[in-house]
Amino acid sequence: MREITIATVQMKPALGEPEDNLVKMSEFVSKIASQQKVDLIVFPELVTSGFELGVRFTELAQRIPGPSVNLIAQRASEFGVYIAFGMVSKEKVESVLYNSAVLVGPDGELVGSYNKVHLRGEERMAFREGFRLPVFETEIGHIGLTLGWDLAYPEVARSLTLDGAELICVMANWEKAQIEEWRTYARARAYENALYVAAANRVGEDVTLSFGGESTIIGPRGKVHASLADEKDPESGEPREGYCVARVDLDEVRKCREEFQTLQTRQPTVYRALVKRY
Repeated sequence: MREITIATVQMKPALGEPEDNLVKMSEFVSKIASQQKVDLIVFPELVTSGFELGVRFTELAQRIPGPSVNLIAQRASEFGVYIAFGMVSKEKVESVLYNSAVLVGPDGELVGSYNKVHLRGEERMAFREGFRLPVFETEIGHIGLTLGWDLAYPEVARSLTLDGAELICVMANWEKAQIEEWRTYARARAYENALYVAAANRVGEDVTLSFGGESTIIGPRGKVHASLADEKDPESGEPREGYCVARVDLDEVRKCREEFQTLQTRQPTVYRALVKRY
């Protein structure tokens, strides 16, 4: 058995206040790791900055690695845990920004990063699209990273799967109005690819958008191992901050794939239309 413990965090970032958000992230890490041995903690998309920032993203963008990554890597080292989180990053050319996901390891080192491929709405004005879907080989398993709207594209999860992913970390700013999509897509990606999905969605509001939470951990046969779907404020009914934890066995990925043969019976030569533009 290859058992690991995963936590997904749904947090409300303070808009445009990275220092406050990093403090809150550190507090979550400390609280989660002090209550049980955990191997991986997943935070939402753009958790260090918030979402509706427009041109201010330029001011808050950092290199990878950089100050924010180094701080979270230090926390990862302190508690011996992998941490995945979303942030705005920049390249050497200051005007090139990405909506990025970062994975740091228990040794305090950067494991790798991913730049969001599928940008939606106003994101297209702020960020450049990524062009790679990396899978990271770690001591706890093969991990893929995705951000937000990537979840709506089955090609993303399937590509990661075919490159060896056993677990996909989904970091999102999924709106409350479309939360049914979130539930459906997260479970479908786990089912389709016979892997684990650890999905962290933010809560709260920015300027005009309200976010839906329902962070979850789903197994290769669609079993919901943990969920924050019921984590709501008793008075307002709004989703609130929190985290959920599940202990899972990554050997279940291989067992499910061997039993159901979904990947083995694919017919790639028939799917040529998948690479055509609509």
